[in-house]
Amino acid sequence: MAEAAADPTAQWRIAWPRTDFSQTAVDLAEIRSGGPGKDGIPAIDLARFVPLDEYRGAAGDEPVIGVTIGGEARAYPLRILVWHEIVNDELGGVPIAVTYCPLCNTSVVFDRRLDDLVLDFGTTGKLRHSDLIMYDGPTESWWQQYSGEAIVGELAGKRLKILPSRLESLDEFRARAPQGTVLVPNDPNFRNYGANPYVGYDRSAVPFLYGGALPRGIEPMMRVVAVGDTAWTLPLVREAGELRQEGLELRWRGGQRSALDSAQIAEGRAVGTVAVTRGGADVPHVVTFAFAFFAFNPDGVLHTPEGPLRQADAGRR
Repeated sequence: MAEAAADPTAQWRIAWPRTDFSQTAVDLAEIRSGGPGKDGIPAIDLARFVPLDEYRGAAGDEPVIGVTIGGEARAYPLRILVWHEIVNDELGGVPIAVTYCPLCNTSVVFDRRLDDLVLDFGTTGKLRHSDLIMYDGPTESWWQQYSGEAIVGELAGKRLKILPSRLESLDEFRARAPQGTVLVPNDPNFRNYGANPYVGYDRSAVPFLYGGALPRGIEPMMRVVAVGDTAWTLPLVREAGELRQEGLELRWRGGQRSALDSAQIAEGRAVGTVAVTRGGADVPHVVTFAFAFFAFNPDGVLHTPEGPLRQADAGRR
């Protein structure tokens, strides 16, 4: 009995009989329940879109995930993604997964093609480092949303290609893609779209459902902009207006509201937008919280107004 209790997969196998728990890329002890079960937060598979000039949903300063592929542009409002977390879609002929994890504020867009497979994704109801763990339909392997790495199952160790995207305001998306389209709910009454179920979360002292170490010398919930294992705090980019480092250009502008602040996303405080480019082309990046950056990049460096901060220097609380 004690052995079964120590093995988390003994319980997981009931809901996940197709998942190969003998193949893992992480310590399974780091995985915990987020509350909902498998598909308890339902992904969107048959997405509906309307042209920008017909859209009457989000306010202009509300956050969207803007994606452009093959000359086609779409905006995925967080007022919808906060309730669904994953949209399985196709844009410019490329199968994509548009994902958002509210607990880490991570918006990541993936190419759903892997070797000879085209994957579709759902939510497991599990978290690792407070970040969404997805699963794929063909093998029911588990995937880390932050990195796009398969961490459990037949595909453990594989990685999805991350595509460039922007977490920006609807008005910013409209300005750069006036012919674009916008995701709308399949059923407007299915959820309270526009409401924030995580009221005040990004003003919390500590993250929710997180059991890892917290960085010292910076607030865990400080927004940072990360490219791989290098990141910059939002205040640093905001103060500079524009930063050039390691061949990257980071530019800040105001106007975008937080989706994780007020009860209504349209009333969230302004946090602004950061665009990350190299030679004029968008670079895959993530706007996340400091705790999540260090959790997934323990050897990374975070640039702050006071200078660079490393996990080795930060120590443990």
